[in-house]
Amino acid sequence: MTTALLVMDVQNSVVARIAEPGYLPRLRTAIAAARAAALPVIYVVVGFRPGYPEANPRNKIFGGLAGRFGAAGPDAMEIHPDVAPEPGDITVTKKRVSAFAGSDLELLLRSSGIGHLVLTGIATSGVVLSTLRQAADLDYEITVLADGCLDHDPEVHRVLTEKVFPAQADVVTIEDWAARIK
Repeated sequence: MTTALLVMDVQNSVVARIAEPGYLPRLRTAIAAARAAALPVIYVVVGFRPGYPEANPRNKIFGGLAGRFGAAGPDAMEIHPDVAPEPGDITVTKKRVSAFAGSDLELLLRSSGIGHLVLTGIATSGVVLSTLRQAADLDYEITVLADGCLDHDPEVHRVLTEKVFPAQADVVTIEDWAARIK
């Protein structure tokens, strides 16, 4: 079974809202370990058509996107340059919180024979939680890199990684995971 590293929602606008100086260097370590082990690195980003027609006004998270991101500048939705994709990496665009929602991620994973997902991203209580739940329902093996995830609320991150995620995933540090895949 093939393993893939998912790097989710590390777009400039998201990284700017949750500043933690050690996060991007840690994430770079995970990405480098995956590449060294010849594992696919899949970037998942949220993205919409011009004018945000997919962002329903009733949706509390995405309803006000046009106002928030329209003024944020042209690079707001780009992947942060510190962890940018390299040739051969794949980028998947989603339309909601879960990496699977409105994207072709499931088709890509199944077509590539990927059955084990290693999750990283911002926010632990958003994309990581939603993707983990959907991936578990789709029968993927899941690993969460606890220090490869970040959340607005450190206590929520702790509860999720220590108490909630272990019911459906192996939760480890980047260092431990990198040592395992060498």
